[in-house]
Amino acid sequence: MPLGAVISGMTLSPGCFAWGVGVIELFTGATPNGQKVSCALEELGLAYETRAIDFSAREQKSDWFTAINPNGRIPAIIDHGAEGVQVFESGAILIYLAEKAGALLPPGGQARARVLGWLMFQMGGVGPMMGQAHTFLDYMPEKMPLAIERYQNETRRLFEVLDRRLGESEWLGDDYSIADIANWSWVRASAWAQVPHQDFANLDRWVHAIARRPAIQRGIRVPTVIEGLSEIPITG
Repeated sequence: MPLGAVISGMTLSPGCFAWGVGVIELFTGATPNGQKVSCALEELGLAYETRAIDFSAREQKSDWFTAINPNGRIPAIIDHGAEGVQVFESGAILIYLAEKAGALLPPGGQARARVLGWLMFQMGGVGPMMGQAHTFLDYMPEKMPLAIERYQNETRRLFEVLDRRLGESEWLGDDYSIADIANWSWVRASAWAQVPHQDFANLDRWVHAIARRPAIQRGIRVPTVIEGLSEIPITG
């Protein structure tokens, strides 16, 4: 079972709930951005509780949630073990959690810079380009071939960059890190952009290596498994 207990059907605002000492409250959904944080929490072994946000009810736009994340997007956290520190944006959350736990992010020097660079590569490139490809492929009322081509080509180019790096190193940084978790959470969804990660040997090796990690298998069940997201089997 995941360390994070999913709280279903809760209607109280976060401040009305009696959280355990030291527990991190995770506001999330079954998306790559949400699951990159649950995967990191599982890898780091930090105690957390999960609040699954109801997108169909636009709960992410409610007043209580935008007080935590003004942008009205998941994920976000409240760290009840640190005087209620609130963090939004998945990249910022990953950095915060890694620094809190003292793991998955080197303390300084070139090793830290490399991890942060690859983390921002996902935040500014892989996620947005794959997301746009997915939108134009699956959600627009009319197909727009030029837009689809543009975002698929950029996704492919970014995969080539990752593949080259992973031909030089087992991981994106010097060791397994939050950069790997962030990029993996999107790359495993390559079917959404119809740019298969299986076309890139080094990238595909890395995708399967991370998928085999027990903490990752727990993290991608939070708050629920995204059916059909990846051909990589859910084990256990």
